[in-house]
Amino acid sequence: MTYSVGQVAAFAGVTVRTLHHYDKAGLLSPSARSRAGYRLYGEEDLVRLQQILFYRELGFPLDEIAEIFRNPQADALDHLRARQEQLEAEIARLRRLSEVAQRAIEVQRTGVPLTPRERFEVFGEITADLSYATEAALKWADSPGQRESMARAAAHTKEDWRQLMGEATAWRAELLAAFDDGEPSDGDRVMDLAEEHRLHISRWFTACPPDMHRRIADDFAADPRAFALVVPPSRQRPGLAAYLCKAVHANAARRTDGGEGRWAGETDEIEENR
Repeated sequence: MTYSVGQVAAFAGVTVRTLHHYDKAGLLSPSARSRAGYRLYGEEDLVRLQQILFYRELGFPLDEIAEIFRNPQADALDHLRARQEQLEAEIARLRRLSEVAQRAIEVQRTGVPLTPRERFEVFGEITADLSYATEAALKWADSPGQRESMARAAAHTKEDWRQLMGEATAWRAELLAAFDDGEPSDGDRVMDLAEEHRLHISRWFTACPPDMHRRIADDFAADPRAFALVVPPSRQRPGLAAYLCKAVHANAARRTDGGEGRWAGETDEIEENR
């Protein structure tokens, strides 16, 4: 029994144009023609079409499907195993994208309800790169500090943000002045600025012990998107991010009490500034 191209297209769920394309590509040529020259497909043709659609559903390109058909001795399992690995990698990638999207939603929900003018007045040139914000949220998702930081940020009022950004602006001016003056990153002046930055985080977001502060500073040195949250690109200098990172590490070493990772007087400082 044979079937017309229209019949095959209808029960296979493809278009007539697709069947014509498979014919031109040498993947599926009809086994017969009518007296009028129309394509006619037999049972073996339908089996081959089923195989093509199976491989297409798995994402195989047409040229690879053709290779499988051209070489009957080739082990189709090798192709299937390779495709399975690709699909698993894609599933993992999509799962991660889904998680990042969820984090992006959470980040957006913690935003301050300001008009564009008010946002510029409060934050100035400091803007959060959403890709970095979501990556950071995903990276620190299991951290109590991250959860506390997000919760406290969400609870800040407009006036809170005005105050903390005012502190950040004044601190940034001092950092730039020290850098321009050639102060060493491990000198008292710059280490004191690193300590101010640590206390600023503790006061407004979450307790920032030495290991956390080091990791934050490492991000500043490694990722321009992170450093842009502290110093906008228009105010940056070459080497400034690494300079601040070194100052934070030097301050951590200076402040650590007994090498146990606890800051002398840290608990009192944090409570006093909450």
